[in-house]
Amino acid sequence: MSIPHCLEQVQNGDDLSYELAMDLAQSADLGELCQAANTLRRFFHENSFDLCSIINARSGHCSEDCRYCAQSVYNSAVIDSYPFIETGVALGQARENDRSGVRRLSLVTAGRSVAGEQLEKFGLLYNILSKETSLSFCASMGFLTPEKAARLVSFGVRRYHCNLESCREFFPQVCTTHTWEEKVATIQIARESGMDICSGGIIGMGETTEQRLQLAFELRELAVLSIPINILTPIAGTPFEHLEPIAFSEVLRTIALFRFINPRAVIRLAGGRNQFGEQQYQCFAAGANGAIVGNYLTTAGNGLVEDVRTIGKMGFTL
Repeated sequence: MSIPHCLEQVQNGDDLSYELAMDLAQSADLGELCQAANTLRRFFHENSFDLCSIINARSGHCSEDCRYCAQSVYNSAVIDSYPFIETGVALGQARENDRSGVRRLSLVTAGRSVAGEQLEKFGLLYNILSKETSLSFCASMGFLTPEKAARLVSFGVRRYHCNLESCREFFPQVCTTHTWEEKVATIQIARESGMDICSGGIIGMGETTEQRLQLAFELRELAVLSIPINILTPIAGTPFEHLEPIAFSEVLRTIALFRFINPRAVIRLAGGRNQFGEQQYQCFAAGANGAIVGNYLTTAGNGLVEDVRTIGKMGFTL
């Protein structure tokens, strides 16, 4: 089926099938595919753009063996490690985001989960940030129980982030200390507590095109409406350090296909985009309509002012 027929099908409210998505992935002209994905973005979202930012609130010494991650105790990457971010540092970052037009901020913690006194300590930090800024709050704190989810909601957290990272089939090649199913269980717990869901993955870890599409369809099945797409930055000291960087054309094709498969979701460009320099902004003409701005967890991101200025010049409304 041609791109125009697929475009019309999605605009009419029908879900794109896996077979049609694979056909687009394998045979569609990239320029035409990106143009059609951008048409879908405007159709479902007009020119709205969703900015969010993250704070690395607990860094390093993670018990999980994710092969891409500098924070794992299984890997030898050199990073700054700390059990709890200084309140003044967090507040400074939050205020900068607030001044720049970012409306959503997440505290992100390394490790399998957060519990007990440390969870309550993060609750106090959310309270300070809510008094000093106008930001809305997210959390990315590993695996949840219903009780932990309820506490986060009581702190004012309205969205929970838990990346699937990859599709179910490829996930054992990424991590062995926890499962794809455990991530899905946490997503379900967060949703049942009343929080919105943010979940996506990383491309460029050695997965196939088919497996990237599987991830997009799994996210659609989970009704995720905020989908961050990270691009692997190979980090020295991690098992994935020698992987060849993904071609930018594959980044564009992936974003366009995710838009076709998840037309109502915010497709959010996240970590790793800065490795493509000015090219990265082409992603926002290929179906993406959101970004994580500022620095990331263990890699440098784009300058916040630069991002806000460039995205605004492209005609988006922040």
